[in-house]
Amino acid sequence: MSTAATPEDVISGVEGRYWHALEDGRVQCDVCPRFCKLKDGQRGLCFVRANDGGRIVLTTYGRSSGFCVDPIEKKPLNQFLPGTPVFSFGTAGCNLTCKFCQNWDISKSREIDTLADAAAPETLAEAALRLGCRSVAYTYNDPTIFLEYAVDVAKACHDVGVKSVAVTAGYIAPEAREEFYAHMDAANLDLKAFTEDFYHKLCTGELARVLDTLVYLRNETDVWFEVTTLLIPGQNDSSEEIYNMTRWFLDNLGSNVPLHFSAFHPDYRMRDIPRTPHGTLIRARDIALRNGLHYVYVGNVHDEACSSTYCPGCGEKVIGRDWYQLTHWHLDPTGHCRSCGITVSGVYDGPPGDWGRKRKPIRLIDFDKRRRSGSMIGHNRRPA
Repeated sequence: MSTAATPEDVISGVEGRYWHALEDGRVQCDVCPRFCKLKDGQRGLCFVRANDGGRIVLTTYGRSSGFCVDPIEKKPLNQFLPGTPVFSFGTAGCNLTCKFCQNWDISKSREIDTLADAAAPETLAEAALRLGCRSVAYTYNDPTIFLEYAVDVAKACHDVGVKSVAVTAGYIAPEAREEFYAHMDAANLDLKAFTEDFYHKLCTGELARVLDTLVYLRNETDVWFEVTTLLIPGQNDSSEEIYNMTRWFLDNLGSNVPLHFSAFHPDYRMRDIPRTPHGTLIRARDIALRNGLHYVYVGNVHDEACSSTYCPGCGEKVIGRDWYQLTHWHLDPTGHCRSCGITVSGVYDGPPGDWGRKRKPIRLIDFDKRRRSGSMIGHNRRPA
């Protein structure tokens, strides 16, 4: 089991939990379906998991590309503790090679300078608590590749009553997946498209592996999860593909898992593709609703009507949203529609939060100093 990082760990890496030695002297990383086979000194495609003397180490344990307090709706999670702040952080690297990556400066980085901040798991948990955050999000790059760090942070967070949220592509091997999601309370999964051709050509991945993770979450865990598809003009936005995807979604995940259709903007290696038209998002949402999904949203555009939550029983607007700002609330404290009494799926805990659309960058140096000095002892309860 890994422990909190020391300065030496940041340089040499913390030993990973999922790998095995091969007969030819290489070691195989078993965290994700790439199963990178590495000689001594080599790094995997993610660039952060490496063969160091015949063992796999995570070279980014305890290091982050930055910290920020966000609205939970930005993850996006619309039906998990609505209106509350979430402490967000990531590291560097990724195990997919998406040509349209919207966080490419972080996820594609191979520069150690990207990792500007260092923090032990306990420091992150205490910082989230003192900042009034109900949860911590592992985001910006995929937490699959920093699994050991994410799990240790999640354990520290649970010790002080803070929940954990994974923002991920779901590209993870079965054994590692079981441990990872055992420590997560919520997740948003990217379902990048619904064809193997898209995953192969634009992500160098496999759709089937992601679908396996979605079915696993639905059938084998209590993790609250929502799904996001970034609609890219001419790539994954045809009515036929959206129909097939949402039919699979209904048959395998049910009607109550929220689905977000998000607008693409030109970035990374796909700057020649135009922005997603608003009408494309509306068309996709209409197809999903006609196929029987109850909670379907559009994202990265200003559209309060299609970003709000509606009761599947009576059709009443139960949560209104303007971007990340809550504008309307029509649920009782346990998540029932106040008009008809039907349960609206999600995780609710009393009245909604009032964080709004604020984004607050954070530096952890002061929190870490206070933790090391012991001055944070006794501050292990959620602020009122």
